[in-house]
Amino acid sequence: MHQLQAGTLAARLATPTSIVLLSVFLNFAGFTLIIPVLPFSVARHVPPAEVAFWVALILAVFALCSFIAAPVLGALSDRHGRRPVLLLSLCGSAIGFAVFGIGGALWVLVLGRVLEGLTAGSISALYAYVADTHAPHERGPAFGMLGVAGGLGFMLGPVLGGLLGQISLSAPLYGAAALALVNAVLVQRCLPESHAPQKGGVHLQWRQFNAIGQIAQAVRQRPLRRLFGAVFCFALGSVLLQSNLAVLLRDRLAFHPAGIGLVLAGIGVMDILSQGLVATRLLPRFGERRVARAGLLVNACGLALLASLSIVPALPVLLCGIALFTFGDGLFQPSVSALIADAAPGGRQGEVQGANQAQQSIARMGGPLAGAWLYGLHAGAPYAAAALIVLLAAAVLGAIAESTDNGA
Repeated sequence: MHQLQAGTLAARLATPTSIVLLSVFLNFAGFTLIIPVLPFSVARHVPPAEVAFWVALILAVFALCSFIAAPVLGALSDRHGRRPVLLLSLCGSAIGFAVFGIGGALWVLVLGRVLEGLTAGSISALYAYVADTHAPHERGPAFGMLGVAGGLGFMLGPVLGGLLGQISLSAPLYGAAALALVNAVLVQRCLPESHAPQKGGVHLQWRQFNAIGQIAQAVRQRPLRRLFGAVFCFALGSVLLQSNLAVLLRDRLAFHPAGIGLVLAGIGVMDILSQGLVATRLLPRFGERRVARAGLLVNACGLALLASLSIVPALPVLLCGIALFTFGDGLFQPSVSALIADAAPGGRQGEVQGANQAQQSIARMGGPLAGAWLYGLHAGAPYAAAALIVLLAAAVLGAIAESTDNGA
């Protein structure tokens, strides 16, 4: 009897929505699991003065490979379904993490990140899955719940990675590989296909295997062009912060690694609150465009406060800046994801989601280098520049709203 009840409970829990949420959580947890040990793994193979350069280069290589692969995998998910692409991506991530964990030489570390980047299509496939299975008015709150799951992974991944790193520098990488394999098993056994394979309805063309061509195809449509522009500006602003925040905390507030880790955990908590509790309630009442634009304005205020840390290095300024930045992020992300999903042409959901991930990879490639250069000019410069860029994104969304009101 107890076995029957347990089986019934497991069946209720293993709904497609719960599996998607768990998959996003495992994705983010696995990705962030390696953050605490990345510099130490690289330091095994290069002089101390070159560690920062090689860490940045490895991150840029991953972003480049993701930029190349995400649109291709998105197009393939339109053609062959979401599950095959998810399984390919997760198994590729497991192999990439394992190769990085084996290490032994710098080129092996780079190879591991290349393998992971070239199969980095799981997030775009999961977002396409949600778009497939939810009506337009349900997508904003659904994407908000994805943000909650990602926030939990982002919060717990570095903590677990730091604990495993006490065992060995390879342990977090093997842990990330194991999470990816567990994720693949869950998808294989519990997640039904949301987009039936189409043999005649969707014809793959060369542009679908060309990241630049696919982004260009997406932005030929005015709504997507403006939405992509807003997302790119937001992503660039976020990267300018993320690539320098630890350095700013060390230089201006004398934070140690433990303190920096607590700040990152706080970002995860705030992200969960903003996306899971606030955004899901505001979206049905005010709509995606208004919530997205409000999120950008709040986000820009947080960046401006963080810029002032270079002049007023006070803990309350840091806490207020981080809270506003993350709260705005939590409002913007699910709202703009819903807007993009609604604007995607029929049968091209995966392609558009892949193109969106690819353009964000461009920001992740150039943003860290730009942020380092700006930080060298002035400690507050990356955050001031990011605030202006995010305000530009808000202006772009405002232009979309005006054109919609005018019937354009």
